Amino acid sequence: MDYAIIVAGGKGTRMGGDIPKQFLLLGGVPVLMHTVRRFHDCCPALKIILVLPKEQHQYWETLCRKYHFDVECQVADGGETRFHSIQNGLSLIPDNEQGVVGIHDGVRPFPSFRVIEDCYETARRCGAAVPVMPVVETIRHREGETSVTVPRNEYCMVQTPQTFDIQVHKQAYAQPYCKDFTDDASVVESLGHPVALVEGNRENIKITTPFDMVIAETLVRKKPR
Repeated sequence: MDYAIIVAGGKGTRMGGDIPKQFLLLGGVPVLMHTVRRFHDCCPALKIILVLPKEQHQYWETLCRKYHFDVECQVADGGETRFHSIQNGLSLIPDNEQGVVGIHDGVRPFPSFRVIEDCYETARRCGAAVPVMPVVETIRHREGETSVTVPRNEYCMVQTPQTFDIQVHKQAYAQPYCKDFTDDASVVESLGHPVALVEGNRENIKITTPFDMVIAETLVRKKPR
């Protein structure tokens, strides 16, 4: 059985408002519903686990009734950090379960179906996979008060869903928390497990600022697949 853990713990502080960014309206519907629906429409058999701060559970239920949102999700409590939130989500997957689990940002509503499918299939073969995009801007490495240009073709931008064999991911998250764990791939790599790369899609933006919402409103009208 395959799973998707969708993590939505944002406070929305960079949006400049009181509503957490995952609940902001996008095309008249909360952002988080677009994200959940994306995975369900791509893979209807996928088991979806939604990780929300405990104090937001009731609000989510209210929104589901208001917008007649009927995609079935299990809801887990958010933790102190993203690492602990994902631990809580993984705890809802049976310990002996076989399959692939994808971890996805709740405020990335536009992963293409091709990216979702490729990530799951690559993780099935390789044990771990992440979608990436090439760096298109010149980048510089800071060295104290100075900086130096680095070859951008040696770097890439990482997206989600990041997908893993369930047993590999459970083993990775049995480790103690470390501040160097910046994403799921870094947690798995700490076990010495390689992570395969999958071509991402440019529309798969993470909504964190008002400008991102402007882009997202344009994308939702186009309904990218």
